[in-house]
Amino acid sequence: MRIRLSVAAIVASSALGAALPAMAQTAASSTLRPFCADRPGKGAASCVLDQGHVQIEIGAFDGARQTDSTTETDSWSAGSITARFGVGPATEIQIGTTVWQRETVTDRSSGVDDVAEGTGDLFLAVRQGLIRPDGEGLSVALMGYATVPTGGDEVRASGVEGGVVVPVSIDLGNEWGLGLSPYIEIVRDADGEGSHGAYSFAVDVDRDLGDWILGAELWVGRDEDPSGETTQASADLIAIWTPPLLPDAQLDFGLNFGLNDDSPDVEFGVGLARRF
Repeated sequence: MRIRLSVAAIVASSALGAALPAMAQTAASSTLRPFCADRPGKGAASCVLDQGHVQIEIGAFDGARQTDSTTETDSWSAGSITARFGVGPATEIQIGTTVWQRETVTDRSSGVDDVAEGTGDLFLAVRQGLIRPDGEGLSVALMGYATVPTGGDEVRASGVEGGVVVPVSIDLGNEWGLGLSPYIEIVRDADGEGSHGAYSFAVDVDRDLGDWILGAELWVGRDEDPSGETTQASADLIAIWTPPLLPDAQLDFGLNFGLNDDSPDVEFGVGLARRF
């Protein structure tokens, strides 16, 4: 299971602390597309960053726990950083990594821990807006992405992985929105000897409440590893707060509940995003 500290603190400080005065910030923002971040949630956003702008998105802290009859798995990460660059009228590129992650698998009968720890792999992506790159109304995009095994020896993948997602967002009116994110991926086999397909789908509904956006998401994923196929599912809650004097930033929270035995029992995360 992957969960996408000082470095994070420095980036977060510069991202939120470099705010312009409120009037100047509001005037600048009015010429840009509405602020829109990929996080939180497992679905992807359909919006594309304005050309010539940069957006930093940080998972400050994430955790998860999964238990079964024999083991308990605790996963933690800090400083999951993604930088988005608007490179065309409807095109952006992304690059990211995780500063620190740790997974502890405990044998419940013996109490013995198996620990894997290190930096995460390199994440690369290109997003192309197909319909309404501002994310308003009916908006559709296409994003291809890959992870390159540059992370620590204990946590990195055994080879390059990648996939495609077609995020769709629909304005339902009265400040309600609907998001759909179908994914197709090629991921490495558990034994590291080959690759196989994996598929997932996220659907979310959210409501804009002024400075806050509250939402719920249903996610299902299928992994066809040759050693054993698994299906995961979760029900997720998200909350996003936009500071009144900083419309190009957000602080977000996520809480996910597993719906079957193959899924983490609970996942949670806190993060932030800032556009420049």
